[in-house]
Formats: sequence, structure tokens, C-alpha cells
Amino acid sequence: MSELNLKIKNRKELEEAILREKAKGTSDKEIGQVYNVNLSFIEKVITKNHGVNVSSIKKKKVIKSFYPKNFSLEQTTVWSFKSRGNWATHSGEYRGNWSPYIPRNIILRYSNPGDLVLDYFCGAGTTAVECKLLSRKCIAIDINDKAIELARMNLEFDLSLEEDLFALELDKKIFEPELIIGDARNLSFLSDNSVDLICSHPPYANIIKYTDAKHGDLSFLEINDFLHEMEKVALESFRVLKPGKKCAILIGDTRRKKQVIPLGFKLIDVYLKAGFKLKELVIKRQHNCKTTGFWYANSIKYNFLLLAHEYLPIFEKPLASENPIVHDDRTTYSTFNIKIENFRGRKKLENLETTSVWILPENDIETYIKRNVIDRYAKEENFVIVSFDNTSIKEKSLSINNISKNLGLLYIKSVFDVLREENLDISVFIKKLKEFVEDNLKNLIPHSYVIIQTKDLRMNGFIEPLAKKIIDALIFEHVALKEIIIVTPEKSKSKIERLAQDLEIIHQYLLVYKIEK
Repeated sequence: MSELNLKIKNRKELEEAILREKAKGTSDKEIGQVYNVNLSFIEKVITKNHGVNVSSIKKKKVIKSFYPKNFSLEQTTVWSFKSRGNWATHSGEYRGNWSPYIPRNIILRYSNPGDLVLDYFCGAGTTAVECKLLSRKCIAIDINDKAIELARMNLEFDLSLEEDLFALELDKKIFEPELIIGDARNLSFLSDNSVDLICSHPPYANIIKYTDAKHGDLSFLEINDFLHEMEKVALESFRVLKPGKKCAILIGDTRRKKQVIPLGFKLIDVYLKAGFKLKELVIKRQHNCKTTGFWYANSIKYNFLLLAHEYLPIFEKPLASENPIVHDDRTTYSTFNIKIENFRGRKKLENLETTSVWILPENDIETYIKRNVIDRYAKEENFVIVSFDNTSIKEKSLSINNISKNLGLLYIKSVFDVLREENLDISVFIKKLKEFVEDNLKNLIPHSYVIIQTKDLRMNGFIEPLAKKIIDALIFEHVALKEIIIVTPEKSKSKIERLAQDLEIIHQYLLVYKIEK
């Protein structure tokens, strides 16, 4: 390859050389080293010439199996697949596509054979392939005609002789998915209340480009414009989905100017405003984040975490008979008690967590959380840990007078503990929490941290996304959201033996705010 590099004189020849190497199966890393180009440039070259963003220009895949071995449905709110899944025609060659384990779990849990599943960001057809394998009807839409061509190729397999797939369910039928070149913002060809399940993976705002600047491609939009267009998608989703049915969307966060942008929570808000309720909030853990060597050293040196999580909100369209007006008869607590915890003199950890997903020993998870928080974000001993509990003593308020001055870290621990009972008004508590943080900003030095530990709650069968609500409320001048950290126990498999209706909530959040001035 180095000899070829010497012959390249202009951009056109460079692009042609890159395409030749991709056709031979040369890795992106090797191409980048020899031709001095980055992954983004390679992606642009492939997308420009092939009309679709793929990592490989190989021909049709040889199928070795039509189903995943030893598969079982996920039962907790943390989904982690070390192998992305390569049964049937599934592969990771279409950049940014999701693991087939995700739609398989969603389709099996929230639909029945013969139901109609809609995917309006089809891509290479992962959801459509799973629908065909699982005997569901499917309409798959993409604005990119080349993506639809790729999806059509991935659906060219014959299941009629695959007895193993249908041995236990003799009444199963094979439905060929309907592929449509179209726009997720306009589903006018679908009737109201006609879809049984929506299962889709939108592009993330201006991160991976899926076309060569094709008109209407949402992946080219910046965050605010992306969310504005997704409002149209959410409204159309609500219209076409049957009452009581589910809509599952995978979305991740991003960074801008060294700060995390909670794109996942912002998109959840879009769907909630469209009329949906939040049935589940799953965390999808990513396995492609390097945490050793160069990345570990720089994570410590520059105090940043590699984003290693995505959100899978599962929405439900309310039944027509449900009253949209909610009368809140929960008790409102106007006062909360505060206690300061002592956590000094403990031995520091040898290795800190370096991604946004912290997998910690289940039997001592709180100690490991505190140790990681203090070792990474506290400067020497100038930190305070506080926790809340509710009280009916009216003279006590959500404030504290003996907090130390010149703090480098204020760690507000286990916010969710005070809200475990269903008779507590969450909005009142978050208001009090905001007041407490605001009152104590004066005690924090520049470039210090406020960290809030919280957790999603299930109330009346739906999820109260406490982390999202806190982020929505805590907006202060010169205070930036630095990290959203997911904490989950090392043994994350559910202890529930039978398949439960609701997923077991096993993850927590650490919301890391940095004082900029």
C-alpha cells in the first residue's frame, strides 16, 4: 500500500485508491495510516460512491444460522450484548446499525405473530430481517434508496425449509417485509391506529452521515433542528400506533465543547410531548469503548469519560378510554431532612472507571460508587457527601448551614431513596433539590463539581425518569452538565425466574455538573 500512496496526486486518485483497498478488505485503520486520512473521510468516500455508509463493500453474506444460540429475553433495564449478533444476514457493516438482539427482544416482548411492525429508519434492514424470522408483518421505510436496496438484499433468504424455526409453532407464517423509500415525518400512507409496534433506530444528530447529503436526511442536522424534525416523527408515530401498543426508539448522548448533551433525554421529551407514556427506560451498554493504555491515561489526565451507553425508551400509547388529565393526589412534602456522611481516610482505588458505564461489585456497590466519585472528582479532602430523607418536622428545610466553604465536590447521594413511596410529589422534591443546589453554589470553588446520584422509579405501571427531570430542572449560569454516568451491578442478570411483565430496574445515574467559574 505504501507504493500506491506515492502515486496519488489528487483527491480523485485518493478516493479511488481508498475504494480499491476497501474492495480488497483492507481495514479502515490500515487505510488511515497509509493515506493519512481519518475514519470520517473514509466514510464520506464510501457514502459518496455507494450511496450508503458501510464499512465493507462485500457481496451477499453466506448464512450459517437463522437464529441466535442460547437466546433468552432480557429481564432487566441494562442490556449488554458482547457479541452484536451475526445470525441470518445480520452484520455490523452498515455503520451505526443496532444489534439484532435489540429488535428481537422488543418484537418478542411487545408483539405477537402476525402483528404489523413499523421501522421508519430502516437502514440495512435489521428490524425487517427479525420480523421475517419471527413471523411478523413489517413495513420498513428509509429516505435513502440505496439503504432500501441493501435491506432488500439482506431479506433475500428462504425460510420455507427451516424446520427448526417453526418446529414448536406449526401455525407460524412467513411474511415478506414491505420496503418503502419514504420519510419518517410523513406516514400518510398509513391509517390511524393501524400499527401494532414501532421499533426503530434514528440517526443521531450530526454524528454519522447516512447519505451523501441527501435532502431530508436527519443525520446532517444539528441538535435543535434534529429534535424539531423528530417532533414530526413522534406525532406521526402516535397517530399510526394502536392504543395500548408500544414504540421503542434507540438513541444516545453526544458531546459538544467537552460537555455531554443529553440527546437521549431530549428525544424522550419529544415523544412524551407527542402524547406517549414511558413504559420502560432501558440502558444499552456499548462494548466498543477502549479503556486501557492511551484512553485510560487521557481519561484520567483530562477528566472525561468515554460515552458507552445508549437509551432505549419504550413508550406506550394510552388507551382511548384513559383520561389524559392526571389528578395528583399524592402527599406533598414541603420539608426534607439532610444528613452529612463521613467517607474519609479510605484507601484510594488502583483503577478508576473510564467510561460512562460503571459496572461495580453488587455486594458493595455504594462504597465503590463513592470511592470512584471522590477519587476522580474531589480535590484532596474538600468534599461533602449529603443525603436526604423526608420528615414532617416543619421547622427543618432543605438547606444546611454547616457545609464547608471552598468545596471542590458536593456529592448528593441516593436522591431516589426519599421518593420510593408512591405518595410523594416528585415535582416538589425536585424543586427543593434545585433550591438546595442553588443555595450551596456559593460554597463551591471554580472548576468544582456537584454530583447527584439518582434512579428511575416505577409509579402506577410507568417510569418516572428522575434523572431526566433533574437535568431539565437544574439549569444555572456557569454550571455545565459534564457527564451522565450509568451505574449497574456486576451481576446484572435478573433474579426473576419467570418472565415478568415489567423489567427489573437495576441501573442508577450519576449526574456530574461542573462549576465553570
